[in-house]
Order: sequence, then structure tokens, then C-alpha cells
Amino acid sequence: MGADARERYDSALAGVWGDLGRTLSRLESLAAEPDYLDESALDVLPHLQYSLHRAGELTAGIRPPSGHEGAHEELAAALEDARDLTADAADALEAGGGAAVAVLVHEWRGALFRVRLARHRLSTAPVPDDHTPPEPRRPPIGALVATVLVTVGVALFASGAVLAVWPLWAAGLGLIAGGFFAYRP
Repeated sequence: MGADARERYDSALAGVWGDLGRTLSRLESLAAEPDYLDESALDVLPHLQYSLHRAGELTAGIRPPSGHEGAHEELAAALEDARDLTADAADALEAGGGAAVAVLVHEWRGALFRVRLARHRLSTAPVPDDHTPPEPRRPPIGALVATVLVTVGVALFASGAVLAVWPLWAAGLGLIAGGFFAYRP
């Protein structure tokens, strides 16, 4: 499997993520203020929970490219946790209102964040390279020239200072200065 499989995988995940992104946004807005949850939230939460369930099933039907199985499993597990905690929040809301949901809010918001984090890890996972490794980069020739100029310049400067020969000392300073101009990163 190569880049073609990765493109198909990314495309399939994009289809899942379109609806899932809206679902997560709505759930996060509900979880942001649990004290204000009311009967209307009881009507919405089961639909959002089902959307998480459907995204989990769709994700389970997608075959990840080699090397991305762990991140894909993390996304599936995160979707399952978010679905279960959304159900727990709906049950708590029905049983005790917004105050009962407030007890679960940190865990619930964490589960929703975990879904986004898992999706992010999938989108930034490095693509395994099936080709030969790239050639090692050679340092730029200017860096080599600058190193030689500075090294020789320091030796000339030190020699000129020890021997009290000012032309040698001045030549060393000139080579050191030339090294700074030979290479600029």
C-alpha cells in the first residue's frame, strides 16, 4: 500500500468527519454549560449519540493503510467512549437535570476532545515510505569554505600575536572576517 491507499483512506475519513465535526461541535456546546441543559437537550442528545455511533461504525468499515492501524483504532475507541459518555450525560440529565450532568462534564468533554485528538493524529501521521531512503544531505559548500577560512584565520591570528608579527595577525583577522561572509545561513 502506498500513497494511493493513503489518499483513499483520507477520502473515506473526510466523509465520516463532515457529519462528525458538526456533531462534536453541538455536543461541545451542550457540554460547555451543563447547568443550562433542559428538556430540549433530552430531545437532541440521543440523535447526537446516534451520530457518534454511526461514525464509529463507518470508521470500523474503513481499512487503514499499513502503519496507521494504531491511530485508526484510537479513533474508533475515542468514538465509542464519546458515544457512551453522551449516553451517560443524557441519562444523568433525565434523572437529575443539569446539576447531575455537571458531575460528568469533565469526563464527557475529555471524551469529545479525545475524538478530535485522534482525528488530528490520523491526519498528521507520517506516511510510511516504501521507497529507498533519501540520500543524506551534504552540507553546503559555503559552510565548508567558511569553516576552513575561520580555522586558518584563527591559526594565523594566534601565530601573529605570539610572534608579534602584525601582518600575520592582520591576515588572520581578514580570513576570519572572510569566513563570516563566505556562508550565511
